[in-house]
Amino acid sequence: MEIGVDRSLCEANAVCVGFAPEVFDLDDDEELVIRPGAVPGDQVERVSDAIKGCPKNALFITG
Repeated sequence: MEIGVDRSLCEANAVCVGFAPEVFDLDDDEELVIRPGAVPGDQVERVSDAIKGCPKNALFITG
């Protein structure tokens, strides 16, 4: 599982960071940063919850 973000929808409100801080973060400019590559197996459930919990539906699975 890999994650993508539609930057035109993302408001960087950090809901996803709350669900999976090992995968999502905000940079100094308050832009969403997603850990590159496949989501670690122990984070799949948290990332799935983050995708479902995104208030702007900006997150999606890419692979």
